[in-house]
Amino acid sequence: MGKDVAGLVLDGSVSLEIWEVVKALIVNGITEHSCYSNLITKLVEKKRSDLLCLCITHGFDLGSSEILTILRYFLSPSKDAYNSMVTVKKDWECQVLLAIEKANDSNLKKYLLTAKEASILLMMAYDGFSASEICLHYLFASSNINDVVLSPSFSKLNGKELINLIRYLAKWLKKYERFPQAGPCPKASSVSEACEWVPKLEDVIKCLGLVLDEKFSSLVLHPQFHEELRSIEEVVSCLTDEAKFCHLMTDVVDKLKIEVKSEND
Repeated sequence: MGKDVAGLVLDGSVSLEIWEVVKALIVNGITEHSCYSNLITKLVEKKRSDLLCLCITHGFDLGSSEILTILRYFLSPSKDAYNSMVTVKKDWECQVLLAIEKANDSNLKKYLLTAKEASILLMMAYDGFSASEICLHYLFASSNINDVVLSPSFSKLNGKELINLIRYLAKWLKKYERFPQAGPCPKASSVSEACEWVPKLEDVIKCLGLVLDEKFSSLVLHPQFHEELRSIEEVVSCLTDEAKFCHLMTDVVDKLKIEVKSEND
């Protein structure tokens, strides 16, 4: 199927809500970059969270405008979108249960260690995260989305969206503090492909640094930011002491400490 024809089929399928065809076009990479902006806008309008996640995992050149639309959709979810986000969360729950089952299967002795590592990663990504936050995992774990598109997207988020984003990132910092043994495990994807979409500690730190770089001066005006600040400053310092990604953490720690100090004065 030619790209032009695929674009027409995609538009028609979205309009008629033939979602299996839309899914097939996204997964098989037939959708051109020029189609993604319109596609993502329509999927947001139709509250198709599952297909938005597929756009993230299969769209290799999403721009900052598409990322901003996706961020706003998941950071400030509407009640109408809740059911489709729960569907994504249930998929993760199934992956968690499958990984735990494999980790306890004595017939898979050769793969038990990998299965245990996979189950830890997936439990971290599932427990304590809301349905909309689990959808965000895809965005922050994607190797196709870099600082160049994230920074301008972060700069356009409003106060509520930024606070929700910081809370999400803070949850990950606390998870990695609680489970220091967790980390990248290339073989874990053989147990569950969902392991590929668990944000790494490095990813989380980079994003937190970008948020502070872009919006720090406006964030300090929000009382809720100060609450989040106090809750994560100790965690960030602890992670730095462990010498994990110190070069990435320095600016984050300095900014957090400066603000915490001003709060205590």
